[in-house]
Amino acid sequence: MADKFQTVEGALPAEAAGLRLDQALALAFPQYSRSQLQRWLRAGRITVAGGAALASARIAGGEPVRVEAEFAHDDRLVPEDIPLTIVYSDASLLVLNKPAGLVVHPGAGNRLHTLQHALLAWDPALARVPRAGLVHRLDKDTSGLMVVARTPEVHTRLVAAMQSREIGREYLALCVGRLTAGGTIDEPIGRHRTQRTRMTVRRDGRAARTHYRIAERFPAHTLLRVQLETGRTHQIRVHLTHLGHPLVGDPEYGKRRAPITRDMEPELAAALKAFHRQALHAARLELTHPVSGKELSFEAPIPEDFEHLLEALRR
Repeated sequence: MADKFQTVEGALPAEAAGLRLDQALALAFPQYSRSQLQRWLRAGRITVAGGAALASARIAGGEPVRVEAEFAHDDRLVPEDIPLTIVYSDASLLVLNKPAGLVVHPGAGNRLHTLQHALLAWDPALARVPRAGLVHRLDKDTSGLMVVARTPEVHTRLVAAMQSREIGREYLALCVGRLTAGGTIDEPIGRHRTQRTRMTVRRDGRAARTHYRIAERFPAHTLLRVQLETGRTHQIRVHLTHLGHPLVGDPEYGKRRAPITRDMEPELAAALKAFHRQALHAARLELTHPVSGKELSFEAPIPEDFEHLLEALRR
């Protein structure tokens, strides 16, 4: 039996023109799972331009949408007492520093022990906010800053701000190879045709743009400061691999591993071998407070394992 309701209004993104309605809804309302959206669509709880629509209908982009979200008891997660590093919090939102290794949302193979479970333990009132207030995500092995809404109203505003690119995010990325200058990677990203868990650059993918500049150079590696203009799944990892400079330690896209030679310092060789995740850290977050209008800016220090690798490279 349902025990929680929420009405959200918005618009289908212009970039979703030509997609099926169910695909466009997933882009417009990332705070809800695809299965939830499909369930509400079948039940007539989602209207487009004031009327009902089929999941298979092709959309033009920009159509107004109203979602009457209905949450059943089974949609609720059990809180788990997982330590969190809170950088900032007030009555409207919080900013946290996610450690590498922590999954953000429950999913296939990760039903428990996620950031969403941890947030419900930190503040039980987040149970009434979609996805416990999560507005965006980081990959399991990517560390760094995330913003979380503490009320449904703030959640709606922050999701809209993320979609309109009003929330600034900067990452530190250590890649294989020596880059000589910064630049922009403007290549569409879509699901890999045969390996469905991977993303890839493809002509019929969704527009994706990544800006990068040199932070520090090493003989065979480069530390980059990366800013996202779009927020596609695995965007930085896919774009840097496409550029020919995959992230150090990336188990999914790191086709070209860091060279380990006989004359390499033992400490550096050991540090490279021991780094078993992608070297990616969400280091900076900037946003306008959705209630007060105050400009907020946060920075998260590089995690210990990442810093140890950088120190070995510097030596």
